[in-house]
Amino acid sequence: MRKEKRNKKVAVAMSGGVDSSVAAALLKRAGFDVVGAHMKLNDFSSEGEKRARKVAKILKIPFYAMRFEKEFKKRVVDCFLKEYKAGPTPNPCVVCNKEIKFGLLLEKALSLGADFIATGHYARMADRRLLKGKDKEKDQSYFLWQLSQNQLSRILFPVGNYTKEEVRKLAKKFGLPVFDAPESQEICFISGSIEDFLKKYLKEKPGSVLDKQGKILGRHRGLWFYTIGQRKGIGLSGGPYFVLDKNIKQNVLIVTKNEKDLLKKELVVKNVNWISGKPLKLPMKIKTKIRYRHKAVSARIYNIQNTRYKMLFDKSQRAITPGQSAVFYSGQELLGGGIICYNK
Repeated sequence: MRKEKRNKKVAVAMSGGVDSSVAAALLKRAGFDVVGAHMKLNDFSSEGEKRARKVAKILKIPFYAMRFEKEFKKRVVDCFLKEYKAGPTPNPCVVCNKEIKFGLLLEKALSLGADFIATGHYARMADRRLLKGKDKEKDQSYFLWQLSQNQLSRILFPVGNYTKEEVRKLAKKFGLPVFDAPESQEICFISGSIEDFLKKYLKEKPGSVLDKQGKILGRHRGLWFYTIGQRKGIGLSGGPYFVLDKNIKQNVLIVTKNEKDLLKKELVVKNVNWISGKPLKLPMKIKTKIRYRHKAVSARIYNIQNTRYKMLFDKSQRAITPGQSAVFYSGQELLGGGIICYNK
């Protein structure tokens, strides 16, 4: 934590979970002027708000609930549905971090006189470089690749130097009732399955299921209900089959029985952001994660044009999925990332 920044005002994004609650407690202990800020994003956040208010009362810090429902729906939920309908499989948490937590909340907090905002992310910073969190299992740097130098100069990650187990112990030590709070669900605006959520808004649009040779094997219910590498729920006998590709124009789902067909050696990313604010000298060797729970693997990255880059992996990777984030690392440092728009 930045010792030279003590006595400064910091707004903590308090969801009502253990991580953000401990973040607020650590900042107060360090001497910051702490304010709790709960973002009301949807109907599911009422319980979280109650817990966050309770924690703020225990810590004796001011607490504010900020209504971002309209902005959240427009910038995150609607974007999520639009991307699914177009074919890719998006990651809404990446968008939410950019648009809401480190976008709207940061703007609001600064306008109200805060010097910083803080969250319960498991990530660290050093000299405006973004680093992985100490807890390898909980590291959330993957979701933060769209941050800029201006944003990083105003952000604190108080729990980044702790493991989840240590954070729960700290919650107990601080007397916070959220020490045993359950882990937050993967996508905060979906209470059931992603498929049920998509059915509600995108409906079904049946089409043909083909193998690689173009032979018709059956019918699908709508391309947005499937993602690259998927095995369950395809509805074909004689399997198992795996989703290999989607042809949006022809409304065709392409499947394979050979799981090795899912292995690809390269991909193209768009909208690349470099955390340093400056493109690196390329080509260069980096470590890359192609999804959150994916192990970082070695690849060489090349610039194609502007913010589009090509990546060649040392070893072929399974189910590279357009719409997901490819995130670049050098050791512990997060260099940047982009949206996968093509796989080969």
